[in-house]
Amino acid sequence: MRQDRRPYWVKKIYIRYRTWYTNHFLRPACDELGDYHTVMKPWYVHIGGPNIRIGKCATLVAEPDAWVRIGVWGSAPGRGSISIGDYVMISPGTRISASESITIGHSVMMANGVYITDSDWHGIYDRTRRDDLRRPVVIGDNAWLGDNSTVLKGVTIGANSIVAARAVVTRDVPANVIVAGNPARVVRELDPDRGYVTRADYFADPAALLRYYDAVERQVLSPNGLFSWLRMLLWPTTRD
Repeated sequence: MRQDRRPYWVKKIYIRYRTWYTNHFLRPACDELGDYHTVMKPWYVHIGGPNIRIGKCATLVAEPDAWVRIGVWGSAPGRGSISIGDYVMISPGTRISASESITIGHSVMMANGVYITDSDWHGIYDRTRRDDLRRPVVIGDNAWLGDNSTVLKGVTIGANSIVAARAVVTRDVPANVIVAGNPARVVRELDPDRGYVTRADYFADPAALLRYYDAVERQVLSPNGLFSWLRMLLWPTTRD
């Protein structure tokens, strides 16, 4: 990976702009967006529909070819909701689509390309009309959804459980297990007595964490000068 050549003050301006963009464009799209959020490339995040709540210390990462999309399309005006707890991690390409209700607990991690939905959206035989079958989805605290996994309507995933990459979850998952496959089945049981270190632990003091990372960035980026950074932007041929 290339070294970050930006001067410290340039990176600070970028982070402030990113935070401003999130608060100006994404916060009004939510009924609630908690403090200490980190939204990387927020211009590639789309939030639409009513009754969307995201807790504090959320981390959303989006990319130009992998937008994060969180949307409610209720069966009637004002219907439908998405509730996302504190300390969540949402990776590029994640889609969360609710017709009735999707509830995601605290410290849940979603890897690249996760899809969560509470509806099939179209009828099996009449594909010109919207499907009336909608069943709530509930994802418990500290669950981990792997790359390109899918969680379908009516599913409850228990706390601390892991959904393997590309798994398709069609039925309830108990707590403290790993599921894999299509349809997903339990392949391993976890030992809750060993304890879990969660994102809630990581963000126990978010203000102190911000100060720590700011100090690290100040130290790491302090040798960088404006002209060397501009040179790398205009003539990115030198490897470092």
